[in-house]
Amino acid sequence: MPRTGEGAQEGIRGPAGDVDLDDPKLFINREIGWLQFNERVVEEAEDTTHPLLERVKFFAICGSNLDEFFMVRVSGLRRQLIGGVAKAPPDGMTPGEQLDAIQRQLEPLLARYARCWEQDLLPALHRAGVRIHRCADLPKETREEMRRHFREEIFPVLTPLAFDATHPFPFISGLSLNLAVVIRHPKRGQFFARVKFPRAQFPRLVRIPSRTSGHEQEFPAADAGGADYVFIEDLVASHLDLLFPGMEILAAYPFRVTRDADIEIREDEASDLMTAIEESMEMRRTGSPVRLEVGRAVPDGICDMLAGKLALPLYLVTRADCPIGMADLMELTSLPRPDLKDRPFLPAVPPFLAGRQDIFPVIRDRDVMLYHPYDSFVPFIDFLQQAARDPRVLAIKITLYRIDNDSPIVAALIDAREHGKQVAAVIELKARFDEQRNIQWAKALERAGVHVVYGVSGLKVHAKVCMVVRREEDGIRRYVHLSTGNYNAVTARIYGDIGYFTADPLIGEDASDLFNALTGFSLQEEYRKLMVAPVNLRREVLSRIDREIARQRTHGDGSIAIKVNALEDQECIQALYRASMAGVRVDLNVRGFCCLRPGIPGVSDRIRVTSTVDRFLEHARIYAFHNGGNPEVLLGSADMRPRNFDRRVETLFSVQDPAIRDALVRHILQVHLRDTVKARELQPDGSYRRVVPESGGERIRSQQWLIDHRGCWQRGS
Repeated sequence: MPRTGEGAQEGIRGPAGDVDLDDPKLFINREIGWLQFNERVVEEAEDTTHPLLERVKFFAICGSNLDEFFMVRVSGLRRQLIGGVAKAPPDGMTPGEQLDAIQRQLEPLLARYARCWEQDLLPALHRAGVRIHRCADLPKETREEMRRHFREEIFPVLTPLAFDATHPFPFISGLSLNLAVVIRHPKRGQFFARVKFPRAQFPRLVRIPSRTSGHEQEFPAADAGGADYVFIEDLVASHLDLLFPGMEILAAYPFRVTRDADIEIREDEASDLMTAIEESMEMRRTGSPVRLEVGRAVPDGICDMLAGKLALPLYLVTRADCPIGMADLMELTSLPRPDLKDRPFLPAVPPFLAGRQDIFPVIRDRDVMLYHPYDSFVPFIDFLQQAARDPRVLAIKITLYRIDNDSPIVAALIDAREHGKQVAAVIELKARFDEQRNIQWAKALERAGVHVVYGVSGLKVHAKVCMVVRREEDGIRRYVHLSTGNYNAVTARIYGDIGYFTADPLIGEDASDLFNALTGFSLQEEYRKLMVAPVNLRREVLSRIDREIARQRTHGDGSIAIKVNALEDQECIQALYRASMAGVRVDLNVRGFCCLRPGIPGVSDRIRVTSTVDRFLEHARIYAFHNGGNPEVLLGSADMRPRNFDRRVETLFSVQDPAIRDALVRHILQVHLRDTVKARELQPDGSYRRVVPESGGERIRSQQWLIDHRGCWQRGS
């Protein structure tokens, strides 16, 4: 795949010396960029400056991300390869070339991942008193106790399934942990069987009793900080004689299958979207296999047999040098070991909001910005709860994309309905992997009398908008909250997102028009202050890039700074290339994959791209344009990806308050761009290098700086 490394700049210029901005060499493949992001996640698991259980968290996140990568990305490429129909991405790679490139990128990543566990995290956990044992190494009395536990708690749930001429190969559900068991019947010879561990019923790590008789020192009490475990697959493999009595157990090998989870919902054929999604979710469980994971010790014959039964080519078989399915290690982060976790901090509440029994006068008087998790999410919950019971409030409307399990937001909406308010909720049932939860909340809200809309046909509603309509002395007033992230009280504690309150009448009118378009029928194509996808969002973003190009040509002071989760859209990338070629300085902070290639002489040498992976998931979207010294700053839900511009309902809006605009740039955006501890800089060849401060320069860890200075961006605080 000659898309990265030396030679990437060759052929960029056309016959007349003009730059061909369609040249595939100007673009980094999205899938490779996504895997590189996970390399940066593994780096955080390796980073000993993090507390140990935080490193385990990053390790588990990488495992979960790779699962999703196969379920969605690899499965999509496989479908394209088999179907023979695919639109080439900007980098020009075919589905087959991308699958080959993924394999080459994945092999060293998985090797590094395994080393991180076996040589680093596992020994470090043991030293910290969090020990994972092999059943065979346990003292005799402990083994007897674990056998009793297995017999009483686990054995009754397990169902061994043989497969031979009279027993078909059993269905292997996606991401389930299994044992392939080789047994010998005393008269009929050798057979295979499969044992599955139901994920919902059992933890992956089975706790060893803290004080098995006679071994208090080896297994200290939990209140002493000790925690001892065995992997459930090891526990089951050690007691297969109970599952296969009278048989000789020859071997047992853990394995796991990943299935295509990118469900296709045929909305045009469905009379009921909720029913269609529920039916499609069952297809996710039975989707085509896209990966088989086995341990390194599994014999080739057994590996080939499993791959054959699953109709998987060998390049989709992964041999792991550490236990498979390590996303399950997230279980360890619930241990009560504050010494092994990040030091907690108290999110700030702006003084002008603290203890307010009536938040509406504050918002009427001034726009309010909150930067979560450094600022508390509580003011937004208070906003909804007060609206629910305020006799002047007539209606509440909100979009919901990912909802937490015990949602105070849903509770406030139900409370509002019980107090006679008109409540409308646009719930996106197609939010990937959250479909079931969203369906449950949609039904609960409908039972409470809330007007529930299940998204928009052909689009995902990803915009984050909440509007409260209130009757006041001078007439009807709309209070609007716009956000870069979900209305989710859990993720608000771990995602970096910006929420914005305003009573701007024009934004209120736009919010009304948007909700009417979402809940009814509308051909709305113009908005006053909101930029809305798929109506005008790409056009508005491109026009601002072009404005900086024009400004640079006339005054030489063009400048753009953007913070997003991903940069993929070809038109936007080409516009940024044109800006760089015109001399505009472009600073990009892109957490995930970035398909733009910076640093190419004459094309992108004015563009700098960094990525930050740290304690919180960077999730805010900020677009800042110098605009000749009158900066314009956009906030909202949209990344620079084709899906955000063309296949989703998204919003961006221009921050009107000059003080908030200045604080956004100086105290938030520029702090992220100046990170010299957790930032990595994208190189012209597509690789990333950790940013280091210049000699004598300041070390800035942006997230820690924001914790230490939380609230400094609040006007008047």
